Amino acid sequence: MVEKRNTAHAIVEQLHEASVEGLPKLIQIHRSDRRKQVQAACKSAERRLELETKERNRVQEMYDLQVQMGGTGVVIGVDEVGRGAIAGPLYVGAVALPQGPKVWGINDSKQLSPQRREELASQIADVATAIGFGIVSAEKIDELGMAKALRFAMAQAIKGCRIEPDCVLIDGNPAHVHPKEKCLVKGDARVACIAAASIVAKVTRDHYMEQVSQEYPAYGWDRCKGYGSADHIAAIKRYGLTPYHRATFCTHFVQGTQY
Repeated sequence: MVEKRNTAHAIVEQLHEASVEGLPKLIQIHRSDRRKQVQAACKSAERRLELETKERNRVQEMYDLQVQMGGTGVVIGVDEVGRGAIAGPLYVGAVALPQGPKVWGINDSKQLSPQRREELASQIADVATAIGFGIVSAEKIDELGMAKALRFAMAQAIKGCRIEPDCVLIDGNPAHVHPKEKCLVKGDARVACIAAASIVAKVTRDHYMEQVSQEYPAYGWDRCKGYGSADHIAAIKRYGLTPYHRATFCTHFVQGTQY
């Protein structure tokens, strides 16, 4: 009688549920099994292993570049979310991310699904040495202008980490907010700690916009997160501006008073 663990169904389940680390050994064990189900499962596992290895190499390169640019000390990554929105605050995240344990799957937040961002934000919170946020309201953005608001929020986020960095890595062009800063265009897709900052900032701001959407449901902020979607702009034209709108960003849409 064939043991249950050696049935084709059991082997297929094993291969499907195995971790990336355990796959090579399982594939080697079962590759010679001629049963069609097992052969198909081995091929599927090989494809999964190939894709996951490629993905882990990508993430490893992000950690390697973090060391190349920032060294092996305390490195804080900084990124903003909400710069292009027409409603809601600007958020800047700052994350001191150690070299291990790795947060596999980390990437520019814009390249990730909402569910994946949530999962990664939780992992980042578990492993980060420090996390800080800088937040500038819509009213303050109108008062300062975006350039000053962004610098203010970056400085606030770095300070919020409450840790002295050996290097601060910032996504984009030189910001002049910290004496130890280094900047990299598209750094959120290239450096681990900057990607981490982009993820936690995005998740936190999205949660905020979902909350205030309950106060002003007509604008659909739970969906557009304050960006200029067609429905959002139509609502502005119909209802006017709210205290959460950046009035200086909305002059093309409405000339009226606030909601």
